[in-house]
Amino acid sequence: MHRRRASREDETAEGLDNAERVTRQSALAAQLAFRGAVLDVSGSTRRISAELSRLKASGRGIAGVNGVFIPFVDYGAEQLRWIDAQLAATTRLVQAASEVEDPDMQLALLRLAGPRLEAAMMGSLLLAVWLDFLQFADAVLTQHLYSVERLLVGMYRWREMLEPAMTALASQEPGQVEAASQDLPALVGHLTGELATTIETVRKGAENIAKVLVLKEAIEALTMLSAMRFSLPSVPPSAPVLLGMGLSVGSDGVMMGTRIVVSAEWVEMMRHLVRAGLLSLPVVSAAVRIQAGQVMMAQSHDALPRGVREALGDGPEVRAMRQTSRTGAGMNKPPRHHVLPKEFREWFERRGFTGEMDIDQFCVEMEQAHHEAIHGGGDWKLGRTWAGEWNRMIMETLSEAEVTAGRMLTRNEILKIVAERMKVYRLPMNFTRWGG
Repeated sequence: MHRRRASREDETAEGLDNAERVTRQSALAAQLAFRGAVLDVSGSTRRISAELSRLKASGRGIAGVNGVFIPFVDYGAEQLRWIDAQLAATTRLVQAASEVEDPDMQLALLRLAGPRLEAAMMGSLLLAVWLDFLQFADAVLTQHLYSVERLLVGMYRWREMLEPAMTALASQEPGQVEAASQDLPALVGHLTGELATTIETVRKGAENIAKVLVLKEAIEALTMLSAMRFSLPSVPPSAPVLLGMGLSVGSDGVMMGTRIVVSAEWVEMMRHLVRAGLLSLPVVSAAVRIQAGQVMMAQSHDALPRGVREALGDGPEVRAMRQTSRTGAGMNKPPRHHVLPKEFREWFERRGFTGEMDIDQFCVEMEQAHHEAIHGGGDWKLGRTWAGEWNRMIMETLSEAEVTAGRMLTRNEILKIVAERMKVYRLPMNFTRWGG
């Protein structure tokens, strides 16, 4: 009997070890995929930054014409700043997640970084579109192929089309970011169409100029008719390579007829992030449609190729990944509970909870009854007298841990203790930002 009991205990312990190993491997895979996505967006922003600097420093083309087009380059640089700031904050959160032992807390910190990465990813795609317009303006101004006044009016109009989406992406509100992302493929498709139309107009104009130049050369060959020489704008002898190319928008900001191919590795990386709840499926689907070209830009998620949808992990459970409690049903938002008590904000700030790791980032949504239960009932003053009340319990636990350690706890040590208590109290390890 003792041998059978010992055998059952060994099997149970082995099962727990296997489950913990699988959980840790899943968290590690999600973290690696997240880092890969951050590097992918960072590489795109670096290339855009280099191109913006080149355009502004060229001294000709868009940087000429008395500098009237420079504000459009500055607008791109301004948008790049908030994208880089989001990427920097995302990188710090990823680093903080890698330093935490509990795998559930690792995923929770990555979910905090998810909306920031979504905003940066979609912002970089939209900024690549703006870079296409800047490159186009630079080419036609350099070669004097288009009216400066008409181009200036067009640039103002195209910027006005971009601004609402850029403002929503820069808001850091997950709802606004997701809504703007879903509208982005249609916007990019419309802008690409306008740019293609303008390029066709330039091409036809260039053809007419070429015909006039042929006539001019024929007339100049006759010395008797030298008085009939035309005064024409100077253009290069050969037709510009830009004309006749089918422009498309890519994540690299390359406009010379390029197409970004959605690779299997990229789809697999996105699948990990969607499955783990780190990125939302609508945002990833919008990025796929934009990067796959104009054919898919105006299509809905359901119209994506079946293989892409299956690779991303399409299904009811994935679509509802971001829906929690009554919020996903369209009802009133449930209360948000500060996991790290806000009345002890200064205490936590002295231990490293600042910036993107501020205690306002560590809130969880729960039902009203559950929220009142962990605080000892509806009256918080009476609830503080209950030893199991969350705020009292967590602060006593942290204080005792500091006494035992003989020093101030580090941020990671605090998160480890909090993660353990959250599991005991059955609090969801899915943080959301405090909304006031």
